[in-house]
Amino acid sequence: MSGAPAASFWVYLSTSPLFWLGLTLGAYVAADAASARTGRHPVANPVLITIALVGTVLLGTGTDYATYFAGAQFIHVLLGPATVALAIPIVRYRAEIRRNLVPLLAALMVGSTTGVLSAVVIAKAFGGSATLIASVAPKSVTAPIAMGVAREIGGLPELTAVLVIATGITGAVLVTPLMNLLRIRDWRARGFAVGLAAHGIGTARALQVNPVAGVFAALAMGLNGLVTAILAPIIARMI
Repeated sequence: MSGAPAASFWVYLSTSPLFWLGLTLGAYVAADAASARTGRHPVANPVLITIALVGTVLLGTGTDYATYFAGAQFIHVLLGPATVALAIPIVRYRAEIRRNLVPLLAALMVGSTTGVLSAVVIAKAFGGSATLIASVAPKSVTAPIAMGVAREIGGLPELTAVLVIATGITGAVLVTPLMNLLRIRDWRARGFAVGLAAHGIGTARALQVNPVAGVFAALAMGLNGLVTAILAPIIARMI
């Protein structure tokens, strides 16, 4: 194919919303297959691989985020329903959750406070602006909640989304080796910890490793979103 027809074909593809949606879904399918071949190794995280693949295409073609998001926004819309759907396994394990309610609530309050406070203090210590501090405060909760909280307290939702993804990927990669190093064998504790610190991406990792860990990770993710929505504005304004 000569240069001119190829360029024209690319212009047609790049303006089609379905192209970017298809690229994202195709990249994830390929990334998930690669992760499965490694035995679900923590470093072979499907989300991380997908970001690398899609990001390479965007950079290589000079495509801006607005153009990409116009096609991929359908996936963004599904974040909310996907999060709500995690309530199904939680209901199935409700008796187990009730038996451990007190330690779970204690861990929730400590983890939520630490997640917000540490982010705000570090950003402040490095001379971060008020906008940056507000953007980083809710970085440990799922993207729809984090972006909403950031917007309400004066942050940039787009920056918060990046920080949320970075936090989730880091948590998903580190959780298994870290828990093994600390010799924490209780799947309830392992799952709750990763859901608290690494929201949806960490929860997806927990579900891959163990169903009980996945349930408690989903529970932590939901509760942390609620608590952080209350704590983040308070802590950000105090500091």
